[in-house]
Amino acid sequence: MLYIATHKKTGLPPMPGTAIVQAGAAGREPLPYLSDATGDNISSKNAYFCELTVLYWVWKNTDDDFKGLAHYRRLFGRSNLSGSLSSSYTEPELEALLAGADIVLPYTEYLLQDARAELCNGCCRPDVYARMREVVAEVSPDYLQSFDSVFDSNELTLFNMMFCRRELFDSYCKWLFAILFTLEKDVDMTGYSPYERRLYGFLSERLLNVWVRHNNLVVVHTAVTQTEMPLLERLSLVRRRLTNRFRFWLRSKASGR
Repeated sequence: MLYIATHKKTGLPPMPGTAIVQAGAAGREPLPYLSDATGDNISSKNAYFCELTVLYWVWKNTDDDFKGLAHYRRLFGRSNLSGSLSSSYTEPELEALLAGADIVLPYTEYLLQDARAELCNGCCRPDVYARMREVVAEVSPDYLQSFDSVFDSNELTLFNMMFCRRELFDSYCKWLFAILFTLEKDVDMTGYSPYERRLYGFLSERLLNVWVRHNNLVVVHTAVTQTEMPLLERLSLVRRRLTNRFRFWLRSKASGR
């Protein structure tokens, strides 16, 4: 089942093998979808964990043979330039993509700087990054080399989107939330802006890359159908990815990296 996280009513039609889940449903007016506030859940943490409240809910409350997470406005697709639902993959098609792979992820994003600098400049304070690395060393010390390798590079898969077999999905969630819940105990968000408070959603985007790299998973990357993004913005994202890759390569050559 492909679970689609949303915090509002969507215009998405019913799609085979797909279920919409209201994210952060705790204390909010219920929408006509599944709710991340039922069963074993962390729905009340949505302001800090973003779509991870749905990821957690899927992990703890479902037993589908295949599990995946996407968004009401971001779906696995065939073209990064398309905003049409007709260009998105259906759940059966995502299963077919796994015939020769372990996991389906969105495209690789190329950054203008290494992933550590990009994270600390945009959505994470340096002391929190340092503590996250310490937590990884404490909880999963064998992952530390992959952690450093990912954050030294300028290549990331973002959006917290994934699709894979249940065993792999559940294994990732167990690893991820052990790190995030440990880190959460040490982070004081006093003075954080609403954007900065979305910290754990941002961190998990990067940590998924660490987990995939450490476990040597065979990945199928797809485009992302951005259903609410204007065409000019989609074109700009594609252009930025190409120019960032080239500019990072030039900087690396100049610095002898």
